[in-house]
Amino acid sequence: MYKIAVAGTGYVGLVAGVCFAEVGHHVTCVDIDEKKVELMRSGVSPIYETGLEELMQKNYAAGRIKYTTDYASAYREADAIFIGVGTPEQPDGSANLSYIATVARQIAESVEKDCLVVVKSTVPVGTNDKVEQFIQDFLVNDVRVEVASNPEFLAQGSAVYDTLNADRIIIGTESKWAEELLMNVYEPFNLPIVSVNRRSAEMIKYASNDFLALKISYMNDIANLCELVGADVQDVAKGMSYDDRIGSKFLNAGIGFGGSCFPKDTKALENIAKQHGYELRTVKSAIDVNTDQKTMLYKKASKRLITFNGLKVAVLGLTFKPGTDDLREAASLENIPLLLEQGADIYAYDPVGADNFAKVHPAGSNGRGSMTYVASAEEALEDANVCFIFTEWGEVKAVTPQAYKELMRTPLVYDGRNIYSVADMQEVGVEYHSIGRQSTVRERLKESKKHELQTARS
Repeated sequence: MYKIAVAGTGYVGLVAGVCFAEVGHHVTCVDIDEKKVELMRSGVSPIYETGLEELMQKNYAAGRIKYTTDYASAYREADAIFIGVGTPEQPDGSANLSYIATVARQIAESVEKDCLVVVKSTVPVGTNDKVEQFIQDFLVNDVRVEVASNPEFLAQGSAVYDTLNADRIIIGTESKWAEELLMNVYEPFNLPIVSVNRRSAEMIKYASNDFLALKISYMNDIANLCELVGADVQDVAKGMSYDDRIGSKFLNAGIGFGGSCFPKDTKALENIAKQHGYELRTVKSAIDVNTDQKTMLYKKASKRLITFNGLKVAVLGLTFKPGTDDLREAASLENIPLLLEQGADIYAYDPVGADNFAKVHPAGSNGRGSMTYVASAEEALEDANVCFIFTEWGEVKAVTPQAYKELMRTPLVYDGRNIYSVADMQEVGVEYHSIGRQSTVRERLKESKKHELQTARS
């Protein structure tokens, strides 16, 4: 087993560190925030992620993982140092590499033995070459330091499971020594390993994420057309899913993708292409479709209602997806400001994301409207004039169609995640708008039979 240091304790770094400890390595996680470090030492995760705290506590008690702000001691004797710091999007869509540069210099000034530096952060193609040169420029001791690429493919909400049960592990190296060391680190995971050069590994990350983003945007584009021509996107997706060349995943239409990966990675790859004088037209289209899709529900509701001013608006779900408290690129961040500008009184419910959202939009008066955070979906729906569903939390899916009818002053629902059956909502008297769907055949038959009964009675 190896001594491993992990720089950064966000979704990438902390999950990787805990999972390395879980398979038997001795891990030191490094972060600059002392309060965050103390929190982790007490067994509390700074991020909401299923199963993470349990593994943190288990491996901390076993002495396989520790947390520190003392990067020099963590890096000094490490066999491998994994970099998992953020690479946030800059105004032009490119990746901000300043955090990686900071860690690289700290490593160069601290290491006292041969070690492999492994970049897990998502970085533009060619970055690892620069990181290796940067470390060599500042290296203090006469030791061997090489850089490898090891992009992560975890999904927020299932990050621990995804790491321990990955479809494959991608490693990008430039020497046999680096390849063998990294393969040995991952040997206890007993997972398929794809070994390529560094630049191919960097590109695999972007190409994979952007392909999935393309798939989502394509289905959203098809959904919008379905509404216009009278087709149902869920029926279309079902028919497509039986084709092995297409598969069944990422075919669900909705109000666009969010989170820390797809929006940032699509823009970053488009920016990389521009830097090389190439227009990546497919990815650019995916970005454009996703931008428009996020406010699709608001536009639909604006056509239906004269104004939102003075209306009680229920919002169910604030995070970009269920299973996480992450708000990055969430549809709620696009729609709620529009509603507040129109004077809506918003009653928002999210099982774990409300505290984070309140940092952006505090409770109370907010522009022409107001924000109120409530403890249940039912409380948000009580006497509401209209409801928007932005996140498909289990707690939201558990709300029955009848509850919307009984609780809301006006049962008018705009569902951005296609949670409910159109027929079930219409059957109980809810005016229901979703993405790319029509009344089902069963619903039309019901309406026809109702009409026949009414005619016979008259």
